Amino acid sequence: MLQPSSKQNEATAVSVSGRAWLMLALATVGFAVNFWAWALLSPLGPHFKDSLQLTSFQQSLLVAVPVVVGSLGRIPVGALTDRFGGRVMFPLVSAATIVPVLYLGLAGHSSLAALLAGGFFLGIGGTAFAVGVPFVSAWFPPERRGLAIGIFGAGMGGTAISALTTVKLVTAHGMADPFLITAAVLVVYAVVAALVLRDAPGRTVPTEPLAGRLATTLRLGITWQASALYAVVFGGYVAFSVYLPTYLKTGYGLAQTDAANRMAGFVLLAVAMRPIGGWLSDRIGPVRVLTVSLTVVLAGAFAQAFTPDLAPIGTIAFLALAAALGAGSGAVFALVALIAPANQVGSVTGVVGAAGGLGGFIPPLVMGSLYGAYGSYALGLALLAAVAAAALTLTGTGVRQSVTRRVPAPQAN
Repeated sequence: MLQPSSKQNEATAVSVSGRAWLMLALATVGFAVNFWAWALLSPLGPHFKDSLQLTSFQQSLLVAVPVVVGSLGRIPVGALTDRFGGRVMFPLVSAATIVPVLYLGLAGHSSLAALLAGGFFLGIGGTAFAVGVPFVSAWFPPERRGLAIGIFGAGMGGTAISALTTVKLVTAHGMADPFLITAAVLVVYAVVAALVLRDAPGRTVPTEPLAGRLATTLRLGITWQASALYAVVFGGYVAFSVYLPTYLKTGYGLAQTDAANRMAGFVLLAVAMRPIGGWLSDRIGPVRVLTVSLTVVLAGAFAQAFTPDLAPIGTIAFLALAAALGAGSGAVFALVALIAPANQVGSVTGVVGAAGGLGGFIPPLVMGSLYGAYGSYALGLALLAAVAAAALTLTGTGVRQSVTRRVPAPQAN
């Protein structure tokens, strides 16, 4: 058996082609662009609350609908990616996202019903994640997949683009501008992806029907373990990225632009930590990375439950949460790449990604309801701390056992 130092030397010696890095770069850009579109409604939540006189729950529902649709959509999209490959699915998902973006910018923002309808189809952009993970995984050897998928996961920074630009563009030029710009970028990416993207040579293509593959995926232990963990770490990231502007405006009285800028800082730190989480997982193992990350989430959520002053305790708590959630998200898919069979990575990714998105759908609704009932977010953050504690227990027991007894997954390329 190789000693840890030998494993590290072996991982360092593995060479990766320039084409694989190009495919990773294009997939990461595609993920970022689609996530930019997916997050367009979040920074405008306070604006629509005021202009349409929405309740706290209605505002939470507005920003949560794209999340749940994008999450559930990852299950079939991940399975379809296993079958047809990222070369087909990336341009297809990007092109399909253009329609709801244009609708929301040009006509679908005058009522809650119209916004919910547009937000429903805007969720298509969130399924891009389930395309990119199996696409990238097939291009890289197992020893480098944690880093590669972590780099791809940094594309979730598309939500930061939305946070930094949407409100400013609406204020300066009107409601249509951010949506038209995003649609134009999606058009360019869909064309480039169709012309340049290529699936990995020797990619394992499943022959089993879609329903059978999903059933097989649901019988894998890694599917459920990774889903539970991702619902906490990525779900927490999504929840904060869509609800943080509302939280900061309501809980701390910040202006809409200031709240959106702080949300962007949260997102950027989480994005930066995701590839670091994957890189560390390649070297010290995903279980250790998840253990540290979840411990920090537990501590940060517990501290913030007391609603401390933003300077400095609240800011430190949120930055610690961002770093831990980002690193933990990278570690979960390093875990998937380590254990899941090569020809089922897309299907597993779809289910795990759906769990992560659903993990982000529920907290905004809970937070809005609790604030409406009690005038405080303390209970919601205390619940996050309790969930992190449960995930930490799972990591130290079932997940650790799965990694210990695993049979290394065959290479996909």
